[in-house]
Amino acid sequence: MINAFAAHAAGGELKPFNYDPGPLQDTQVEIDVAYCGICHSDLSMIDNEWGMSRYPLVPGHEVVGTIAAAGSRVEHLKIGDVVGLGWHSDYCLGCDSCLSGDHNLCSAAESTIVAHHGGFADKVRAGATSVVKLPDAIDRESAGPLFCGGITVFNPLIQFGIKPTDKVAVIGIGGLGHMALQFLHAWGCEVTAFTSSEEKKKEVLKIGADKAINSRELSEIEAAAGQFDFILSTVNVKLDWNTYLGTLRTKGRLHFVGATMEPLDIGVFPLLMGQRSVSGSPVGSPATIAKMLDFAARHAITPVIEKYRLADVNEAIARLRSGKARYRVVLCRD
Repeated sequence: MINAFAAHAAGGELKPFNYDPGPLQDTQVEIDVAYCGICHSDLSMIDNEWGMSRYPLVPGHEVVGTIAAAGSRVEHLKIGDVVGLGWHSDYCLGCDSCLSGDHNLCSAAESTIVAHHGGFADKVRAGATSVVKLPDAIDRESAGPLFCGGITVFNPLIQFGIKPTDKVAVIGIGGLGHMALQFLHAWGCEVTAFTSSEEKKKEVLKIGADKAINSRELSEIEAAAGQFDFILSTVNVKLDWNTYLGTLRTKGRLHFVGATMEPLDIGVFPLLMGQRSVSGSPVGSPATIAKMLDFAARHAITPVIEKYRLADVNEAIARLRSGKARYRVVLCRD
């Protein structure tokens, strides 16, 4: 039996929940969970914000732990390995995306908390292909957020060939944004943070930003016209996107990783005349996750976390909902 915490209705409090996962499949592993980050996607699933939640729902897709059992066809992982599990818990391995290495774009991919029980538990099952070993230099307590928030902001650096000479801006310095600043700084970019919090303006300079712009001050945004090669938006709210497009250089890109639910109101002429682009991306493939972990280990990139015991999961969720967490919340088994 697996002992977990589950929501039993939309927006409901998480309560103890036990379930039998059945026989371990040949291509699966079972992870003994040590730490699990809480992501805003967990909140969206608890609340059925995306209309695809099934209850009882065990959240948790930023898992760090050790391999407790491995199926007979699993060769790259062994019992005792320290590993992580993110948004995806399995892939079809036969589609064009999987065969080209873009497992994260597999249309049949299994999500760790969609019709599957996640990591707010003592153990979790997953297809071995979706599980990635941690380098020894990575701090285990804070590693969980790298497997969702971290890879979400790292993946575009690989996909769009961001150069160390680029001038890059990040919109929203929260759970995703504070990791983006660290990655981009280590990448060698000149990094600007757009933040609505005056309190955070000093913090972001310590985290990795070279400059900070108050996103509530239109004059400050307009003063940055034509400056950036790449803008990474991590927010899930509607903003004046045309104003941000105006801060791009020619051939610049506005890229979305934050799941804003409202349609984008964007003028076409600024795109045409400056040959600018608008795009989005999800989490990365297992291979890209491994690259991210190696890069994070090399540059001592560590998510800033607040720790809670798994037994205090509802208190931890309330902390995340408050918007006051700095910057990711992590549940600890012990």
